[in-house]
Parts: sequence; structure tokens; C-alpha cells
Amino acid sequence: MRRILVMNAKGGSGKSTLCVNIASYFAAVEHADVYLEDYDQQGSSSDWLTIRPDHYPAITGIMSWKNGKRAPKKADYAIMDAPAGVNNKDLGKIIRRAQTILIPVLPSPMDIRAAARFIQDILLIGKISRDQVKVGVVANRVREHTLIYQQLEKFLQRLDFSFVARLKDSQNYVRSAERGIGLYEMPPSTVNEDLESWEPLIKWLKSKRSLPKN
Repeated sequence: MRRILVMNAKGGSGKSTLCVNIASYFAAVEHADVYLEDYDQQGSSSDWLTIRPDHYPAITGIMSWKNGKRAPKKADYAIMDAPAGVNNKDLGKIIRRAQTILIPVLPSPMDIRAAARFIQDILLIGKISRDQVKVGVVANRVREHTLIYQQLEKFLQRLDFSFVARLKDSQNYVRSAERGIGLYEMPPSTVNEDLESWEPLIKWLKSKRSLPKN
């Protein structure tokens, strides 16, 4: 089973949006058996699943923050939505379950500073320092050609982790979330530009570069 963890210590970075769109991609496009483990008491991923129409590919939700349950080993993918503001002890517990970590970062000075502190913290966790999990960073809700985005890109390019993708700021995330579906389940003509920005992320997730060697 492939376990993908999306996390950032700061709330509002777009973790849940990333989770549900990754989950819906693998369910709808790859026809995989996908579980969505929600470790965030805010429950945004779980709420999205409650309004997901029955005729769309099934994604099984688990309120892991509440019952501690995990996806069964027979599953193809477990997408893990981490809580914001977890302490180092809890952070280590969640990271130990992951093979791949994605960190979304927004283009704002506050988010860049928070991401720098968070990345400094997770570098001290054994599994990451021993390269037993692969970490990728995502520039989220970006408007290219703005000064703050240029600052964000410079920051992400300096990191030791893979700078995976730049996801555009788009109302299609709101429109799809309101329906309990993902971008890949919307009419292609309405989301072409958004899907183009997702291509590098999906390509990375499906490559060996996003998996630990051992």
C-alpha cells in the first residue's frame, strides 16, 4: 500500500484540498482502492466525503483523529490529512506511517516563515534524516509574476527537498469541493489550466523519486 501524507504546521495552507484532489485522482483516473485518513479534528477531508455523490468512484474515509484507525493493508493508497500545529512527538508518530510527504506552502511572508520553521523541525525526525521517507514541497494557490510568488519560489528552490509543483490560485477548487469531487472529475474544458499545473505533481507521485529506496 502506498501511504502519502500531506502536512504543514500552519493551518490554511491547503492541506485538505491537496488530499481530496490526490485521492480523487487515484480513484477516478487510476481506478485504485483509495482510503482518506483524516487526522485533523477540523474534519475538512471527512466533510468533503460526506457530500461526495454515490455515482463517483468510491473513496473510503476514516476519521483517524477520532478512532485511531488506519487503511487496511489491502488498499492501494492511503492519503493522510495531517492536523496543523502538532507537536514533535505526534509529528513523529504520523510521519513513521508515511512513505511520501507533501508540504503545501502559500505565497505569503507569514507562510514562508512558518514553513521554514516547520521544515527545520521535521529534519530532526529520524525517518526523514535517514531518508526513509521522501518529501516534496508544493507552491500552493500561486499567482505567477507576483513579487511574493518569486520570493516563495526562491525559498522552495533552496530546500533540500524536491520542489514538486506550482498549483494555480483557482476557483475550480471551490467549485469542485462544493460538489464533493476533485479537479480530475470536472469537465476537462473547465479545468485545463489547473490540470496542467497538477501534471508535475502527479508525475512525481507516480515516479520512484517520490519513494524511499529502502
